[in-house]
Amino acid sequence: MPFVLDVSVTAAWAFLDESNPDADFALGLLASEPALTTPLWWFEIRNVLVVNERRRRLSEARTTLFLQKLARLPIAVEPLPEGPEVLNLARRHHLTVYDAAYLELAKSTGTPLATLDLELGRAALKEGLSLIQAKIAPKKPASK
Repeated sequence: MPFVLDVSVTAAWAFLDESNPDADFALGLLASEPALTTPLWWFEIRNVLVVNERRRRLSEARTTLFLQKLARLPIAVEPLPEGPEVLNLARRHHLTVYDAAYLELAKSTGTPLATLDLELGRAALKEGLSLIQAKIAPKKPASK
């Protein structure tokens, strides 16, 4: 089943020091499942990368390599939504319109949402959507 991918998860893939089990799990899912995203994602990920070039966290070469790898992943940029639903979701959940666009896409397609944004994740759950999350088994107590 496809899932909706937001920029917070994608950005975590770009930085070695931002490993996150949920982001890693979403990346692993792309081996067998396609992701859907909004047109904003294209701009947002590039903005994250260039801002981090300015902060000297990434080089231009690393950005180029990351974007090449990203282009090979099964991520479909969906058309802009129609109607007032994005604004309604932004108002109802006190989200940015950008985040509400990811929520609207997940809601309209009936697919889970991959996000590391806590507010967006809470809004998705309130809307009855599921989140893409790593299944981490609880640690067993040590044997005596």
